[in-house]
Amino acid sequence: MPLMTHSLMCLPFAGGGAGFYRAWKDLPAHAPRIVPIQLPGREELFLDEPFHDAIAAADALAPRLAELAEGRPTALFGHSLGAVLAFELARRLERDPAVELTHLYVSGSPGPWTGRAQHATGLDDDAFLARVQEFAGYEHDALADPDMRELLLPILRADVEMHESYRPDSDEPLRTPITSLRATGDALVTRAEAEEWQQATTGAFRLVEPAGGHMYLTESPLPLIDAIAAVPAS
Repeated sequence: MPLMTHSLMCLPFAGGGAGFYRAWKDLPAHAPRIVPIQLPGREELFLDEPFHDAIAAADALAPRLAELAEGRPTALFGHSLGAVLAFELARRLERDPAVELTHLYVSGSPGPWTGRAQHATGLDDDAFLARVQEFAGYEHDALADPDMRELLLPILRADVEMHESYRPDSDEPLRTPITSLRATGDALVTRAEAEEWQQATTGAFRLVEPAGGHMYLTESPLPLIDAIAAVPAS
């Protein structure tokens, strides 16, 4: 089956939205069909209450993703916070006989059973943003604007709380194959931490190390697209 018939559902990183993936234009012919997943509290869902808990988020999102799959072979992708959301969604979609889940791609993230030693939740605004910048390895330009900062802070705080409080709801590994992406210059996630995802599946596992830093995808989606194209056909 040609790769173009596959869908890749993409979960955002903390503070991000579906617009990050919608901006991926002029992708190569071997790219899958990109399906950006929007979370409440941002962009067109700005008025909706954001999620504060990853397990509740996965429970709420899974039926929508099952509908969006439209019977196509479907893979999931997430970076950082998006990685753990994608993992929990994979667990739920594996149980749905109407969904053909082919692969889980996780990026910039330790294995799901490894939490952060330092937390940003509960800090005042300046300390919170400084800690988040340390975690992310970059600062979003919009946070330099006082008005945008006021709008974005509640969403970013909710996302960070969701990530920092996350604990998997099961110790059972997935059946779905996993590819873990960790950029060679990532100062936040070690190679050993990226390899922890091997324990999260009984299926095939690969570690892919593109060039760049923690937020390598802000430069180009091609490292992800090429990693997907390299997966052997099942």
